[in-house]
Amino acid sequence: MPRFKGIVRTVTLSADDMRKLLTVPLDEIDNWSPVKAVVLPDWKSVHTAVARTMVDKINANNEKGEITKFILPVGPIDQYPIAAEMSNKEEVSWKNVWTFNMDEYLDWEGRPIPEDHPHSFHAAMKRSLFNVLKEVLRPPEGQRWFPDPFDPDAIDEKIDELGGVDIAYGGIGEHGHIAFNEPVNTYFMRLTPEEFKRSKTRVVELNPDTLTRGLRSTLFEIPPRAVTLGMRVILEAKSIILVSGGPQFRIACMHPPSMDFPVTHIQEHPNPKETVAVYTAKEHPPWITR
Repeated sequence: MPRFKGIVRTVTLSADDMRKLLTVPLDEIDNWSPVKAVVLPDWKSVHTAVARTMVDKINANNEKGEITKFILPVGPIDQYPIAAEMSNKEEVSWKNVWTFNMDEYLDWEGRPIPEDHPHSFHAAMKRSLFNVLKEVLRPPEGQRWFPDPFDPDAIDEKIDELGGVDIAYGGIGEHGHIAFNEPVNTYFMRLTPEEFKRSKTRVVELNPDTLTRGLRSTLFEIPPRAVTLGMRVILEAKSIILVSGGPQFRIACMHPPSMDFPVTHIQEHPNPKETVAVYTAKEHPPWITR
């Protein structure tokens, strides 16, 4: 009798294994991880190290006469003024740099929030990076891309046209998401892992878990929707560099790939020990309440 073949969407650990994952000493995590787990003394060291990778990649490509293509987050952003100051001091030009921001908040009607909104990612990038660079070193505005909710395919097509991204930078959301690629699971729709990993830029309704972060600021200021890069262009980047702390760092590095925690799919990157790095600090993450 014929049988249908199921698809494994999620993978879970036993309670004992999850407890072990959450308690492995930080300095031992790299031994357990398919990706490179980088543990530094403090968050200033983390942000400085990430900034250094940005400036070094731009400088190397400039010397070869090649453009540089980055996917960039807002969260974390502390690496940006450091990278700008390094570039200013070392006269590293960003004129041939293309930046593709991961996401931007939308209001309840699906329109981008204005730059004077306290959570505007456009404003955060100008404030922390572009306006900190010397004017002569800044990338042209036409090379600073954000996903467009009214033309979501445009940014994916531009990335593909340029031959993909050199490095995708990012943070990790509180339930293991990259950009706003949150776990997808409704009663009426079941994506397979391959469909999810091929996801395109799109408009999303934010998960209640994500909106809960608004309790750390003024709750009613948190926009309910966003436009986000899909998983495809992030996972297809030549290299991936993430920053995180707490359980999210451990899950990204050690939990088996699962749609429950989208970031775990970075472990499936080609040669991940050489092409994927996740940074953390021995200091307690300042954004996590003790």
